[in-house]
Amino acid sequence: MPTRRVTSGTCLTLLVCLALVGPQQPGVAAAADGSPLVEAVKRQDMKAISTLLRNGAAVDERQSDGATALHWGVYRDSLDIVDLLLGAGADVNAVNRLGTPPLWLAAMNGSAPLIGRLLEAGADPNIALPEGETSLMTAARSGTADGIRALVAAGADIDARESTRGQTALMWAVAQAHHDVVSALIDAGADVSARSKLRPRLMSNEGVFGGAFDHAVVENLGGFTPLMFAARHGDIGSARLLLAAGADVNDVAGNRASALVLAVHSGHSPLAQFLLEHGADPDADGAGYTALHAAALRGEIEAVEALLAHGANPNVRLERGTPGRRASEDWALK
Repeated sequence: MPTRRVTSGTCLTLLVCLALVGPQQPGVAAAADGSPLVEAVKRQDMKAISTLLRNGAAVDERQSDGATALHWGVYRDSLDIVDLLLGAGADVNAVNRLGTPPLWLAAMNGSAPLIGRLLEAGADPNIALPEGETSLMTAARSGTADGIRALVAAGADIDARESTRGQTALMWAVAQAHHDVVSALIDAGADVSARSKLRPRLMSNEGVFGGAFDHAVVENLGGFTPLMFAARHGDIGSARLLLAAGADVNDVAGNRASALVLAVHSGHSPLAQFLLEHGADPDADGAGYTALHAAALRGEIEAVEALLAHGANPNVRLERGTPGRRASEDWALK
């Protein structure tokens, strides 16, 4: 299956997939796991599936990992098999040992038809994995705008947050640069100002220029809005959609860095230019330094020129620093 850039939940997603597919490798027959029906679905053998169901096979019989035939039918992305199983009374909300429902697998595959079919059969649009990842988040990451619309129409909580970093489906869509999904979520009322969890980090500069803090210093990581994800990845398309929907161009992350500072610091001069054209403050220094400092440090000539053209102060000084600045290797530049 394709590899996708994700924000959070990568390890859990991998574990879920490994638990479902087990040790089977291409060209190697997998050992039967107790259910002829499950094995027939794995092979996508429609004739065998029909015969087994007609002869009274238990449609919800589980493998040792808790997966049912419906899990496998969805994983194989077969609408025909799923229709057969649902018609035989398969439990649409069954979960395996990792808490994975068929709907989540359909979202992972980016299959809008299967998402719609499962919802039609009564799938819970808000059922979540143990870490809080919902099918809406997964569909946002996979990039299925039609799947997003189906989930929202069925009552999915559009601003639900996963528990690890407190991120929403909109944040995941922006992180993947799925502009059609970003647009669909915004149209459905997603909160463009939602903020991910703050994650305090104890800082140390011991060994940096021989210095060390004389007291505990904490920097707040996280606190990202969807615009911050666009800034980090240089995604002008998502930034345009978010600003049009009311996102604050001068919003800041948990460490007080603005979207402009983050864009420049990440090497995305075209996005920096776009943000400046839409009112970003060129002298915002909540993080302890301005975008001009970041551009000069990185050697981003295009960003330097854009910042100066939009009124950035070329003589601004680092009078004081944030915890992150004081711990950085370039703190001598003050």
